[in-house]
Amino acid sequence: MTRITLVRGDITRQTADAIVNAANSSLLGGGGVDGTIHRRGGPAILEDCRKLRAGHYGKGLPTGQAVATTAGELDASWVIHTVGPVHSKSEDRSDLLASCYRESLKRADELGARTVAFPAVSTGIYGWPMDDGARIAVTTVREADTAVEEVRFVLFDEQAYEAFAAQLP
Repeated sequence: MTRITLVRGDITRQTADAIVNAANSSLLGGGGVDGTIHRRGGPAILEDCRKLRAGHYGKGLPTGQAVATTAGELDASWVIHTVGPVHSKSEDRSDLLASCYRESLKRADELGARTVAFPAVSTGIYGWPMDDGARIAVTTVREADTAVEEVRFVLFDEQAYEAFAAQLP
């Protein structure tokens, strides 16, 4: 069974087999977690992302999917990039958000990763309400068929930490 732990802090300062990036579909960096991972991880991550864009992901990574690259200078072996959905009040996109977690864990299994650090996908600039994002994240990880031993949710502030803690027994 996968152990779920919570950490308040900076995901780029974590030691894990894989760090999940809340990426944009371009895979070429951006703001928030995505920009921080690219900056701290160094140019090797961007180089791998450019290779992905030149190949199978020429139009970008679809929402809800995940792909892995090197972790560059981060204290991890891989970065797993996933594209979360933008929150919508008129359309239920929760299945796409859950898919981000499931697909990231599938990539982790393919890589042999045993520890995976996740941010709160889509809860920043993509506007997903933190309480609902935490519920979807924790439920999806609990229900996932994965060999990952530890999923660590790395939460930037106290509000996020409390929202995720409320989902754990």
